[in-house]
Amino acid sequence: MLLRTILAATTAATALLLPATAAHAAADPTTSPTAAAATASTVDTVTAAEWTAAAAADPVVVVGGLIGISIAYEPIAARLRADGYRVSIYQLPNLGFGDIRESARALASYVDQVRAATGASRVDLVTHSEGGLVSRWYVKFLGGSAKVDQYVSLGSPQYGTYVANLVNFLGLGSCAGIVACQQMTIGSSLLADLNAGDDTPGPVRWTTVRTWQDELVRPVDNAVLGDGATNVLVQAWCPLRVVGHLGLVLDGTTYTAVRQTLAGAQIRPNCFAV
Repeated sequence: MLLRTILAATTAATALLLPATAAHAAADPTTSPTAAAATASTVDTVTAAEWTAAAAADPVVVVGGLIGISIAYEPIAARLRADGYRVSIYQLPNLGFGDIRESARALASYVDQVRAATGASRVDLVTHSEGGLVSRWYVKFLGGSAKVDQYVSLGSPQYGTYVANLVNFLGLGSCAGIVACQQMTIGSSLLADLNAGDDTPGPVRWTTVRTWQDELVRPVDNAVLGDGATNVLVQAWCPLRVVGHLGLVLDGTTYTAVRQTLAGAQIRPNCFAV
């Protein structure tokens, strides 16, 4: 019985990570691209002044997603450190398999530790996948709006994903016992609570980044937030850029959008960044 449970959970988790056929690029109704993005230099470096500003900015907490071990987020953390930011990586408890609300409580404690260690009053959250939901729950229900300055999500299923619904069906109606998978299904009670009222509560600045080739967030526009959030579609700026769900934390173009957001600059992703 135990072996069957382990195998079922592994199968469900694998399904959440398997790639699917990429969709065609289309225009983003929220963030309009300009010709400047298409002609950007392949060299995307920061000035000394920008590096100094980043070093003095809010510390950044990179919040991982389902099965997102810390080392998987080291590439984006390393980019941020190289640009001057103080960065730490938060790995979800039990690799994100458990209740999103419990993961949010643990994140609240972690943010307090970062604030105490750095002396900062607020942090910026750069989140991936499930980590975006965990972070939103923290901000909305656990006092995070007073401790978070900027929220950036990369491929987070803000309104659920049909992939989780499919896994829920194949997992005998329970996502093979994976609570977070159940909570990421479209129409789940957790998402109903999370998305009731204002999508962007408090003084936090909210930004989402998504890609048409996201294999795990379907429909792709379920990664968007309303109520004044800035929503960036990678292919609206760079139609030929192919970025998958996991690629959002590795892709150079996506990173330029993240860095510009944290710096409070106009978002103009560099289509040729590596």
